[in-house]
Amino acid sequence: MTILDNDAAAGSVAPDLIKDTTTQTFVRDVIEESKRQPVLIDFWAPWCGPCKQLTPIIEKAVRAAKGKVKLVKMNIDEHPAIPGQMGIQSIPAVIAFVNGQPADGFMGAQPESQINAFIDKLTKGMPGGDADLIAEAEAHLAEGDAATAAEIYAEVLAQDAANVAAIAGLARCHVVAGSLEQAKQTLAMVPEAKRNDAAVVAVQSMLDLAEQAQSVGPVAELEQKIAANPLDHQARYDLAIALNAKNARADAANHLLEIVRRDRKWNDDAARKQLLQFFEAWGGEDEATMDARKRLSTILFS
Repeated sequence: MTILDNDAAAGSVAPDLIKDTTTQTFVRDVIEESKRQPVLIDFWAPWCGPCKQLTPIIEKAVRAAKGKVKLVKMNIDEHPAIPGQMGIQSIPAVIAFVNGQPADGFMGAQPESQINAFIDKLTKGMPGGDADLIAEAEAHLAEGDAATAAEIYAEVLAQDAANVAAIAGLARCHVVAGSLEQAKQTLAMVPEAKRNDAAVVAVQSMLDLAEQAQSVGPVAELEQKIAANPLDHQARYDLAIALNAKNARADAANHLLEIVRRDRKWNDDAARKQLLQFFEAWGGEDEATMDARKRLSTILFS
């Protein structure tokens, strides 16, 4: 089940910067995951006093790194095979994996300053954790993979619940997936002081447009109405909204521009206002936004 499949509660995501692993999941949790960012594997046991001292210190340090490193814990009593293969003879033992291979490590409980220095050394030169993850999520979303993008945004939010870029990104994933109620719940997580953030405003516009699209007729039916009467501005307006919901941005803009060209004042300048809402939802650097904005200016000022 993905984040987008879970309708229980938007934003309620189990953090996975820190997790337990088993012999069966070690390759996925440590080897494969370390190809994305360094992973610390902490070998411990319930009877180990120094392990209990180390746990809160290393967990705090990993959270402070905000995605640059992950922590995976293995109980050696329950899962002795992996530590045996790696020659772990005393605990606590922490081994850092990078690109699928052991890269560094230490044994015994360490003070907080040394743990922080160890992680700093391991992650030196890496891009910022949250920013890098959000950029990765944006890339997946741009490629149409909303499910993976949502998982990454949720990973950021698990460590920083007030991260506005991640909240807006996750809400956008829900809009793309058609989960409008989930999108609303996610946007409700935005702190009051950040309600006017550009990313939040853009997603709110996307959500409003998606809700509008639910009230208009099927695309084929609207196209038939326009073919029968090219001056049916309401049908053309509704068609633009329906096309936008299908991500046919250029076609949606074309129909609104046609209304403005034929009758700018129709329905209290509704077509132009709808175009501006499209621009807000699509973003100022979107190709469809830039093209339609130029054409709108030509119509209005020629």
